[in-house]
Amino acid sequence: MKVQRLKPGHDQAITLTIVDDNDQPIEVISGFMRHLHARDCSPNTLAAYAYDLLHFLSFLQQRHLTYLEFTPVHALDLLAYLRALPSRKSAQRLSLVLCTSDEEGSATHLAATTINRMLAAVSSFYEYLILSGQFAAGENPIQKVEDPVTARVSERHRPFMGQASRQRPIRRVVRVKTVSRVPRPMSEEQIKALLGSLRMVRDKAMLLLMLQGGLRPGDYIG
Repeated sequence: MKVQRLKPGHDQAITLTIVDDNDQPIEVISGFMRHLHARDCSPNTLAAYAYDLLHFLSFLQQRHLTYLEFTPVHALDLLAYLRALPSRKSAQRLSLVLCTSDEEGSATHLAATTINRMLAAVSSFYEYLILSGQFAAGENPIQKVEDPVTARVSERHRPFMGQASRQRPIRRVVRVKTVSRVPRPMSEEQIKALLGSLRMVRDKAMLLLMLQGGLRPGDYIG
């Protein structure tokens, strides 16, 4: 299997899909990609979904499963599969990642954020299948639960939309723990460059108020 770009005129709704070992488009994936295109997702988002689902289909092929047979129990195996998947793409990372060695050299494993993004792509795929009536089980294998920790917000915080903007925080049961990083302050040179790029007095006043008053964007808008 591989991700393949479609030739102009083959399918006007999508430009990417996944083909099987016989170079035939996998229709259920093509249908999902049409759904994402209808939602006006960007080309980069479409490409990310395609490659994420390619890893998922490779996992199913390795386990001799179809997407209809995938269950919450298999989601645990999927997580382990993704954790062991090597990534030889060179990139600068701000967090620690697991690095091992094999016969071909050093192999860096996927970052936690990348794995969580892949699991989110699989979850979105099954949400599409459920809504379109193509998944008889009717339950997303990548299950979600309420997240009370995220809901612990100070009472002094007032959302811009008031009570209307409050939602019940949820998280996926199967996921990799990520580290909440402390924001890095901008240097004097970066601040000067940012201020110099602004042309409207209003924008400069807004930035200076947030910078010198220690305000967040939501505080300024409120």
